[in-house]
Amino acid sequence: MFIFVLQTIWLYISELAGKDLDVWVVLKFLWYVSPRLIPLVLPLTILVASLMVFGNLSEKYEFAAMKSTGISLQRAMRSLTIFILLLAVTAFFFANNVIPYSEYKWQNLRRNIAQVSPSMVIAEGQFSQIGDDYSIKVAEKSGDRDQYLKDIIIHKKTPSRPNGNYTVMIADNGELASSLNSNTLSLILNDGYYYEEIQSKDPKKQRTEPFVKSYFEQFTINIDLTEFNNTDVDKENELSNHNMYKMSELFVEIDSLSVSYTEDVSTFADNMYYRSGISNFSDEKVRQVEGSDTLDKIIDAYQPQLQINIVNMALNNVRGTIQSTRSKKIEFQIKTKRLNKHEIALHEKYVLAFACIILFFVGAPLGAIIRKGGMGLPMVVAILLFLTYHFIGIFAKNSAEDGTMHPFIASWLSTAIMLPLGVWLTYRATTDQGIFDIDSFLQRFRKSPASEAEIIYENLNQDISISAEEKAQLEKLSIDQLKDSVKNHKQYGYSHDYRIAALRCLDAQGISQEHMHVAGDLFNKKYQMAEKLVKKFKKLSTYTFIFYALVIILPIIVAVALVNTKDETATVIVSGVSLISLILFYVLLFRTQNTVTQLSKLTKDETVFAAAWLIGMPFYIFLYFYYRKHIQRSMKNVF
Repeated sequence: MFIFVLQTIWLYISELAGKDLDVWVVLKFLWYVSPRLIPLVLPLTILVASLMVFGNLSEKYEFAAMKSTGISLQRAMRSLTIFILLLAVTAFFFANNVIPYSEYKWQNLRRNIAQVSPSMVIAEGQFSQIGDDYSIKVAEKSGDRDQYLKDIIIHKKTPSRPNGNYTVMIADNGELASSLNSNTLSLILNDGYYYEEIQSKDPKKQRTEPFVKSYFEQFTINIDLTEFNNTDVDKENELSNHNMYKMSELFVEIDSLSVSYTEDVSTFADNMYYRSGISNFSDEKVRQVEGSDTLDKIIDAYQPQLQINIVNMALNNVRGTIQSTRSKKIEFQIKTKRLNKHEIALHEKYVLAFACIILFFVGAPLGAIIRKGGMGLPMVVAILLFLTYHFIGIFAKNSAEDGTMHPFIASWLSTAIMLPLGVWLTYRATTDQGIFDIDSFLQRFRKSPASEAEIIYENLNQDISISAEEKAQLEKLSIDQLKDSVKNHKQYGYSHDYRIAALRCLDAQGISQEHMHVAGDLFNKKYQMAEKLVKKFKKLSTYTFIFYALVIILPIIVAVALVNTKDETATVIVSGVSLISLILFYVLLFRTQNTVTQLSKLTKDETVFAAAWLIGMPFYIFLYFYYRKHIQRSMKNVF
């Protein structure tokens, strides 16, 4: 909770800083914002706590002692299960009653705090309302108190003419100034123009749209801040959104929004139908005319000038219809998003309760399986699981807001994914099984002893083909030289047939393969290990290059997607794949360097530069050839 509150402080620091607020007001702000953090904090807390507690019990063999006395895991979890069920019910009522009330109080306090300092109300790049008379837009603010303004546009409202902005002031720069303990704020404008429309009672003069324009080097506007300085932070405002409603209120609001949305769609469809004029040509008004029509088109019955007017009128009607359809489409999208948000808010009240139960049955058996307690591994596992749960929920809810996914599915998706994981982990823990049985999985790929014996001992009776020079060379070699030729035939570049011939010479002199195997002269185990490392290096290099290419290509795809398609979902997916590819690239690159380092230690060669993998992303091609050259030099020293 402390971490999330700190994050909230940094998120809303711009709304609190520089306004001379009492400490009590800041604490009240944090007090009202805390309940809305419960849906994030409570599931994570249950997951972390269950992992740490059951991991600690399993690590200290408490479960083993329980089982030896006949207490099963289900019985050990019974009291905590009852507690979690009660906590889930409490969380449901908390989400239904406390969170909506705190949301209203928090939003209300935010609005009141925003009126405390008008210099903070003036935002860059948008019109900001200052009092009832002025609407100000600035391009840039600067200074230690944001008192210097640049590119200022001011709309002044006249009490006698409330409808419309008839007075506009534009200035190159300006400054906010005020005396100590003064209720008047002076806005000093420099190098600007003053425009005012003249509203004449004579309709003929009004058609000419007269206005007054004047230039000023400096112009001062005094703004009364009595209302700002007397701002009541506890003032109750009329606010409402989907997070401020209880379940009973959400049902009514969703019903009214659905009915209103359906009526709007039906009304728009009827308006477009009648606007097209089709209703004027009903079947009752159509009569049959004897004889054949000699006109190819109805428009040919009119004069050429009228034909142009008719076509222009039709085009204007079509353009108006298209424009009306586009504007209505945006309006319907906004209404759909609002309706979906209300439905998501309704389901989230149920989801919080079920999330507490399901994440407990994920964390408790997982802690019993991994047998680690404390703040180390359990905290890492819990955060990874919660981030997965949280991000799935965020992506689903974002998709549901624009109608891509149904709100019910989006709200329950992350919980539904965690449910089978909890069932599976609980089953594995109660049956004393690990998460994965690695030994039984790897047993399928292990070689049998018979196959290893076949690899070790060669068939000396097989046909071989060596040259006369090689035969003469073998006859001149001593026993130690023959053993060295058998053991290091790959380093010397000898063929497999040459090795078989050397083994025959040794066997003729009474030295069998079994004796050489016991003495360690049959194979060069160091060279075999080096070969395995080289094979591992080639495999890792291939995978590393694949992810290196993905890291380079995927950002280009993201940029193209942003420019052309503007599909945020596709962009997020590709960005996520790109980030995962970058992480996997560095993991594989680190393993590649580790393999090269092991080979260097095996051959007692010069060790590769330890931090070389850190610069691998932009210079991986050069790094690959550096590793390859290092391996070739190391393989020459394997004896």
